[in-house]
Amino acid sequence: MHVLLLDLDNSMSSAVQRLMLGCRARLLWRPLARSLSTSASTKPVPSKRVGIETPEAFLKAIGRSSDTKLSSLQDALAEWNSFWTLHGSEMKKAGVPVKDRRYILWSMEKYRLGWAIKDFAHEPKPKKKIRGRGPSVQFGKRIRSRRDR
Repeated sequence: MHVLLLDLDNSMSSAVQRLMLGCRARLLWRPLARSLSTSASTKPVPSKRVGIETPEAFLKAIGRSSDTKLSSLQDALAEWNSFWTLHGSEMKKAGVPVKDRRYILWSMEKYRLGWAIKDFAHEPKPKKKIRGRGPSVQFGKRIRSRRDR
């Protein structure tokens, strides 16, 4: 069966061979396509605003002690332009937790779009006081069934 396929490959027209080569090339580029099209380097660097002159000031303004979590990336925090080309993968290598990474990148995008920091910065959700779901716990009170009596 393999010999038959090899004979078919040798007898293929050049147009079919070019088509197959194009498909193979697209398959090779597919894993890289998203990183090439949505990189932070292609996004515009926002202008500095009153009170937000440095990356450290921006991180302090968005809260959640973001300035201390990115302290290991001193080279990126040194300049305004290098901070705005920062990727999530670089933050991951620096050891920033996922929730904090997502919040910082989300805040950066809102700032790029021109939102005021006071309009989008918020504290994290408080932890749940009662674990579990369903009829046994409702409105913070434990509901007992007749079976327990």
